[in-house]
Amino acid sequence: MTLHPPVRLALIGAGFLAETRARCYAQVHGYDVRIVAVAARTSERANAFAARHGIPRATTDYRELLALPEVDAVDLCVPNHLHRPITEAAAAAGKQVICTKPLTAYVGQDLAADTSDGEISGQDRAHMLAVASEDAAAMVAACERAGVQLMYGENWVYAPSISRAAGLIAHSRGAIVEMRGGECHNGSHSPFSKIWRYTGGGALIRLGAHPIGAMLHLKAQEGIARDGVPIRPVSVSAEVGDLSQIPAVAAAEQSWIVRGWQDVENWAAVILTFSDGSRGVVYASDAVLGGMESKLEIFLDNGQFKCNLSPHDLLQSYSPDPSVLGDAYLMEKVSTSAGWNTPLPNEDWSSGHLAMCQDFVEAVAEKRPARSDGCLGLEVTKVVYAAYLSAQEGRRVEI
Repeated sequence: MTLHPPVRLALIGAGFLAETRARCYAQVHGYDVRIVAVAARTSERANAFAARHGIPRATTDYRELLALPEVDAVDLCVPNHLHRPITEAAAAAGKQVICTKPLTAYVGQDLAADTSDGEISGQDRAHMLAVASEDAAAMVAACERAGVQLMYGENWVYAPSISRAAGLIAHSRGAIVEMRGGECHNGSHSPFSKIWRYTGGGALIRLGAHPIGAMLHLKAQEGIARDGVPIRPVSVSAEVGDLSQIPAVAAAEQSWIVRGWQDVENWAAVILTFSDGSRGVVYASDAVLGGMESKLEIFLDNGQFKCNLSPHDLLQSYSPDPSVLGDAYLMEKVSTSAGWNTPLPNEDWSSGHLAMCQDFVEAVAEKRPARSDGCLGLEVTKVVYAAYLSAQEGRRVEI
């Protein structure tokens, strides 16, 4: 058995995503993985996170982490507008880079700091596409120049159901003719998710980026296996909207879906056309009750696959009243434990986060490419903002 030196990671960010990453890195097998440092906005958050996960160093300045010789790779669990500057700084410091999705976003980074929220979201979508694509390309180029990897944190690529389907598709030698997939729930309660300047969009970029990434990956792999050339997306058609503005919903005294979206959509539908003529249908919604729904259907000329990331029925539960299970965690975004539910036995596993962290660690240790990389993130960025342009102008947009 080949012995590899320890893989020493630093986390930049100490929120929900960083907690998921720390949990998953702790379960990586076959490699010595150490989180040696964490950075957060405040010393209280950084120190508390470090204490929870046994991390020896905590700071409020990510540049301190980049200067540490013992750090091999940094995992960026930070807001979208910080992805490019931290990636470029990390690459210049010789660190391998892991960046969560989306790789980047348009949040008015080319405008004055005191620009109003309305001026940011009111920008022409063609301008947004150009700026976001330029940022993503710059991140890829910075890592290539520095000779380090840019790994793209798209967990759907690694979800067990999708990974298994990909293997069977390769075995079948079938052609993917259509895919349908999306992520839905009843909406984020974070005030930042409701404002374009913080997220770079709404449901499409937050939720739809997942199925888009998986579809692009699967078609690229199909093309490489068949002809040695990836099959790429060539055009996008899309609509977006805010379903919470439906009069009956907006006027309701009680709404079970999140309202109050400021200048972003809470619903999106996208049609992707690939270079071989196949199609992908993507949906994303913050107006669906019942917990997180993450699904991908893959239709071949010789078969089909249905991939359920969430919910799935490995375990089902029933309780007549919420008090029975109390505050026990069942699955993301489920609003009550009463009635029938599908408590996920291991959400990190079924969502693909565990396998993704395993691959990233192996890629760093073995000096090999990760399955999900910056080039995929760049393509997803282009598709997302081409979709916003399509929705704004009511036409198909060529990529």
